[in-house]
Amino acid sequence: MPLVSWLTWLGETPWSIALHESQYMWPFTESLHVLTLTIFAGTAAVLDLRLLGLALTGVPVTALTARLLPWTRFGFFIMVVTGVMFFYATPLTYYYSIFFRIKLILLGLAGVNVFVFHARTHKSAEQWSADVFPPRAARVAAAVSLFAWAGVIVSGRLIAYNWFQCDLQPQSAFINWAASCPVTAP
Repeated sequence: MPLVSWLTWLGETPWSIALHESQYMWPFTESLHVLTLTIFAGTAAVLDLRLLGLALTGVPVTALTARLLPWTRFGFFIMVVTGVMFFYATPLTYYYSIFFRIKLILLGLAGVNVFVFHARTHKSAEQWSADVFPPRAARVAAAVSLFAWAGVIVSGRLIAYNWFQCDLQPQSAFINWAASCPVTAP
């Protein structure tokens, strides 16, 4: 499998090994990831709760997004950089992780949701910004966002646990299939 060969090579590069085995860089990267995750998730959740009409209903949506989106983007950027560093340090572990695959699917859902919201719904925000309950499309986007990002956080956290890892056999055929485990027949 060319992808597995490439990931094996990547995981054996000196920088990958150094990052994974580092006494200081790995915990620093984890800490930075979690701290920027809180910035991102916190600001995104506040925006989503406002769009659902559940928080800060006296604040216009446009005023809230103007103030919080720079922080949300900052948190997201650093979170992505540190997440890529995690993958780079142990690529095969992530490749074979069913939780990592779930996280990628939810990241895709969240990304499409953000794109559609900003490309369509938010363009007319001046018209409904002060409404307690924004239009249905904005509320749906907020609900999808809360669901997707909560799922990304939970599945990301579960990557660290060794449930359903390929080296823990026997496992169900579904898990082996979903994680692409290279299982040989007895």
